[in-house]
Amino acid sequence: MRSVLLAAAAMLLGWPALARTAPDQTLRIALNEDADILDPTLARTYVGRIVFTGLCDKLLDINDKLEIVPQLATAWQWTDNRTLVLKLRAGVTFQDGTPLDAAAVEYSLKRHLTMQASSRRSEISVLDRIEVVDPATVRLVLKVPSAPFLSQLTDRAGMIVSPKAAEAGGKDFGTHPVCAGPFSFAERVAQDHVTLDRFPGYWNAGEIHFARVIYRPIVDATAKLANLQSGAVDMAERILTTDADAVRANKALQLLAFPWLGYQSINLNVAHGPRANTPLGQDARVRKAFELSIDRTALVQVVYNGMHTPIAQAVPPASPFYAPDVKPPARDVAAARRLLAEAGVKTPVPVVLTVANSPDTRQSGEVIQSMAAEAGFDVRLQQVEFASGLDAADRGDFEAYLIGWSGRADADGNTWSFLHTGGALNYPAYSNKDVDGWLDGARDTTDMAARKALYAKVAAQVEKDVPFIYLYSPQLLIGLSTKVSGFVPVPDGLIRIPGMKLAK
Repeated sequence: MRSVLLAAAAMLLGWPALARTAPDQTLRIALNEDADILDPTLARTYVGRIVFTGLCDKLLDINDKLEIVPQLATAWQWTDNRTLVLKLRAGVTFQDGTPLDAAAVEYSLKRHLTMQASSRRSEISVLDRIEVVDPATVRLVLKVPSAPFLSQLTDRAGMIVSPKAAEAGGKDFGTHPVCAGPFSFAERVAQDHVTLDRFPGYWNAGEIHFARVIYRPIVDATAKLANLQSGAVDMAERILTTDADAVRANKALQLLAFPWLGYQSINLNVAHGPRANTPLGQDARVRKAFELSIDRTALVQVVYNGMHTPIAQAVPPASPFYAPDVKPPARDVAAARRLLAEAGVKTPVPVVLTVANSPDTRQSGEVIQSMAAEAGFDVRLQQVEFASGLDAADRGDFEAYLIGWSGRADADGNTWSFLHTGGALNYPAYSNKDVDGWLDGARDTTDMAARKALYAKVAAQVEKDVPFIYLYSPQLLIGLSTKVSGFVPVPDGLIRIPGMKLAK
């Protein structure tokens, strides 16, 4: 009777009816902000990646040990240093019922490479051609050897969309995406929720124990904590460190804390349009003075209860590519003032610092504002909604931008797109031929020691040029109901739903 009522309700509400054998539970997840467009080719936000884990499977994935594991591809082999052969999982269908085969893989990868405004192009730009060997086999031929290429297929570049739906949707595909993940798109209300319904035809349906997943953006940390404590949501990503004790003290909740692959940084506009024409943008001495005005340890202590790790590079300490010799400089107000005098700039130096409208980011901006004032900077905070901030960064409409990166298992994913000339996420428009060469060289070799040495050179040079001020590598905190089981923390922070359950 219950299944009949559920099916009837689904029809009345306009939701797709679920299979009779489907679970009847809903998993509710609180996100720190709203996702951007739900198109794997165009998307950029971290919370979007969380939604995609329920919506779009990838060719490959990573596990909690950062090992590459099968997903839509069950096996892979490098037949030479430029040729990768993937064997696809048999019997997989997209959420519109069309088959996922080698032709669909070819379509999606070409879409990533050629679609206007693609955020994936630079991630797989080394790809020369895609060859359909047979319906279950695809051969990827690279222009040059690329050590990090395989890891790119574990994220959005490896997400395969339905060619039929993508062609029909055109530029609006992201408003009703169709992939091959465990849940299909049902509804989205901007700034309120994204709803996904269980896809009965999912290849791993036995591991899916929910009829529905609802992602709710809750920007205000106090409201997010209250929703978690009241049971209005079952999980909340990126719990503030200042709320950690409140979660631990609640017997109905559990707190998971684990190192993240990403970083928090200040992007400094050095050549991206007219707003780079400031003392900060045009003189590395001014940028270095700004960095020396900031006490990273104090910032982390004040805003994050000391739970994060101060850094001065894009690669976190947990990574095997971390350069231990590139250390965060100690705060030195006197040295900062000397550099400003040497640069011949009038003090206080005006700086507009763009910050997202989340509580901890605002507080971080206020702490930086106070510290920088002592060194001769007049920092004005400009608060923006997160997705709007990304759009402004794309246009070069910023002077300094406080923003984080969720991180990737391979150091290339934390560096190339941000620091290479023309990189898709190089908002400062930084360009250094030596850095370009080292980043390209780290892609060209699979020798771990050689790659680590090249990334160390990159880190040291960027610390001199200061297009970014890397602040800290976060520890990720996830709060969840004690009724939730089966969640496996992976250092990328994404919420993988297969295997998760909710006790009644």
